[in-house]
Amino acid sequence: MGLIQAAVGALGGTLADQWKDFFTVPDGLAPTAALCAAVPRGTNAGRGSNAKGSDGVITNGSRIIVPEGYGLVLMQDGAITGFAAEPGAYEWNSDAQDSASIFAGDGIVSPLVTTSWERFKFGGRPGTQQRAYFVTLKELPNNRFGTQSEIYWDDAYLNAQVGAVTRGTYTLSIVDPILFIKAFVPAAYLEPGRVFDFTDVDNDAASQLFNEVVGSLAPAFSMYTNDPSKGNRITKIQQDSVGFAQSLSAAVEENYQWSTGRGLEIVKVALVAIEYDENTRELLRNVQRADALSGARGNSNLQASVAAGFEAAGENAGPGGLIGMGMAAGGAGIGGLQQPVPGVGAQSTPQAAPQQPAAPAAPAAAAEPAAEDPMAVLTRAKQMLDAGLITQEDYDAAKAKALGL
Repeated sequence: MGLIQAAVGALGGTLADQWKDFFTVPDGLAPTAALCAAVPRGTNAGRGSNAKGSDGVITNGSRIIVPEGYGLVLMQDGAITGFAAEPGAYEWNSDAQDSASIFAGDGIVSPLVTTSWERFKFGGRPGTQQRAYFVTLKELPNNRFGTQSEIYWDDAYLNAQVGAVTRGTYTLSIVDPILFIKAFVPAAYLEPGRVFDFTDVDNDAASQLFNEVVGSLAPAFSMYTNDPSKGNRITKIQQDSVGFAQSLSAAVEENYQWSTGRGLEIVKVALVAIEYDENTRELLRNVQRADALSGARGNSNLQASVAAGFEAAGENAGPGGLIGMGMAAGGAGIGGLQQPVPGVGAQSTPQAAPQQPAAPAAPAAAAEPAAEDPMAVLTRAKQMLDAGLITQEDYDAAKAKALGL
């Protein structure tokens, strides 16, 4: 007693034309619709003998077409009496001995539906009148979310608390239709002509899901950015719709038990925008600067800059200029270049004539090279050579100038 599988894979067409009347999904069903009552059809584009029958009510001998991407659920007095997830043609007969009650298929819903069927199946003999509903097994798109104020989470990469306003969309999948109907769908939607749509602003059940997703965003961000397998980069979130969806789905499941309690699961997430607060933006700028100056590229930039400075100093001021550059480089943290050059700055300036006005101090670069100690010059130049800041040619040139060769 129950459903008889007339033909697998016949989704209408020739087989449906041979039937006097049959039930299937309504015309113009929105891609975001999750649940609807079956509607009667007949041959000749819906003008058959059963075209005036009640939506969703089937009797002995009723034929039903299950399209791809949908599951068929039969109910009586709130109890589920049959389910079919395999696309094809079926006939309802409460007296047939070879009929079955469940056709779960071999897809992803099969083990879940089988478990729920054993939990919720009708215990007695089904009557001759049943209600038929179609539940969507495809991804349901365009489920929107957004935060009105900043949410905060601890970020492992930035090693700080991060705040942002974010918005986006996610796709939803009904992985256990029986559990979804029994545990979550309000009774008002199990009536003819009603369509359960997650994007309907008047659907209070859908609004509850929206609030639960927003409440799970901060744990999802924290879970994603603190997962070493994700690279701990905050910027990867918008590029990884599936990876972040897994984090968001896990956070929703941990907080609200969507999968185990309602038969729902988040599949993909598209973050349309993430607007970080001012403190986070400043942290990101610092990280970008640090990234640009780290590693081999940063060392190359530093060496190129120092070498260019030595070249300019050597052209303009001889060995004395090289020593000044060495002192500057030492101030930047290069070991061995921090000590002052002996003799530089320790010499006294001759007393100017009383009757003459004081002349402005001459720039340090104008000091006579002869005043430099050749040993000090060569010592500093050798330190810079050993540190890799100048080449052997630079050192030889500095040595020649210091010794007057």
